[in-house]
Amino acid sequence: MSKEKTAGLASVVAGKSAICTVGKEGKGLNYRGYSIEDLANNASFEEVAYLLIHEKLPNQTELDDYQNKLISLRTLPQELKSVLECLPKTTHPMDVMRTAVSTLGCLEPEDDFNQQAAIADRLLASLPGILLYWYHFHFQSQKIDVQSTENTLAGHFLYLLKGKTPTALEKQVMDVSLTLYAEHEFNASTFAARVAASTLSDFYSAITSAIGTLRGPLHGGANEAAMELIQRFESADEVEEKLLEMLKNKEKIMGFGHRVYSECDPRNAIIRQWSQKLSLNAKDPHYYEISEAIEKVMWDTKNLFPNLDFYSASSYYFMNIPVPLYTPIFVCSRITGWAAHIFEQRANNALIRPGSEYNGPEPRALIPIKQRD
Repeated sequence: MSKEKTAGLASVVAGKSAICTVGKEGKGLNYRGYSIEDLANNASFEEVAYLLIHEKLPNQTELDDYQNKLISLRTLPQELKSVLECLPKTTHPMDVMRTAVSTLGCLEPEDDFNQQAAIADRLLASLPGILLYWYHFHFQSQKIDVQSTENTLAGHFLYLLKGKTPTALEKQVMDVSLTLYAEHEFNASTFAARVAASTLSDFYSAITSAIGTLRGPLHGGANEAAMELIQRFESADEVEEKLLEMLKNKEKIMGFGHRVYSECDPRNAIIRQWSQKLSLNAKDPHYYEISEAIEKVMWDTKNLFPNLDFYSASSYYFMNIPVPLYTPIFVCSRITGWAAHIFEQRANNALIRPGSEYNGPEPRALIPIKQRD
C-alpha cells in the first residue's frame, strides 16, 4: 500500500467492530445492523442510545424504565457546578465539556470496569445540563435548574437552553440530529477513546481523550465552521461569485466531502429535509436557500457533496442554538458511540501501539559540545 493511501491511517484496518458499518457496499451506515434511515425515521434517540450502550433495542417497558433512569441522573454535584462557575466566560465550550467530564471522574470515579455502563448513562443524562449550566451562568447570569419535565434528551436540551417548552418540530429535529451523530465507526475521536481504553485507563479518561479530539475543526468543529460560511452570504444570488473566489484563493470550505464516503453522506439527505422544514417558520429562511446554492457550486466545481455537518448547521441555527454550542451537542450524542467502543475495546483488549516509518537522519556520531560550531 502506498504512503499516500496510508497517510492519516487512511485505508488501514485498525481493528474489528460489531457496532457500526460506514460506507460498506450493500450495507451503508448502520448501528448494530439497523440502517441509519430506519433508526432516524422510526426510533427515538433514547432507543438508539440503549441500542449502542446496551446492545439491543429496548421494548416499551425497557424504554420507559431507561428514560426514567436518565431523568434521575440529570442532577449535578455542587462541586461540579462550582467548577463550571469558575471557568472563564471565554472558555471554549468544548473545553468546558472536557473539564466537566474530568471533574465528574474525580467526584464519581470508576473504581471497577463493571461500572462502565452506569457511567455511560450518567454522562449521557448529565452532559446537556453541564453545558447549559455553564452557558447560562456566564452569558445569562443565571444558575439554572438542570432538571426539566421533558422526558427525552432532545426536549431536555432545548428546554434548558430556551427556558421554555420547545415546539414539537424542534424536538423531533433535535432527536433525529442526535441519532445521526451518535456513532460513526473508527472516526478520529472514537479511535482516540479506544487508544486510551486500550491502556486500561478509566472510562472518563477515554471520554476526555475523545472530546479533545472532537474539538478540532477537521472533525466535530466542522458544523460551526459550516454555519460561519453560510453566514458570509446575504442571499443565494451572491453565492456563486463569492464562493468561486474563495475556492480560487484556496480557502477551506467546511462541511463538504468525507474521508470514508465517496458519493454521498447518507446522513445528509435526512438532516437536509429537516433543515428545510425548519426554514419554513424561521425568521431568516434564506439561510436554507444559501445552503442549497453552496451545495450546488461545490458539486458543480469540485464534485464534493455535503456531509452531516453542513445542513446540521442551519438546522441548529433555525432552532436559535448559539453557534459555539454546535460541537458540544455532538458530544451529547456521540457519548453513546464512544461508550460502545470503549466497552468493545475492553472486552477484547490489545494495547493500540502502531509503528511508524522513520524518515529522519541516518545514524551519526555525537560531537562533543566543545567541538561543535
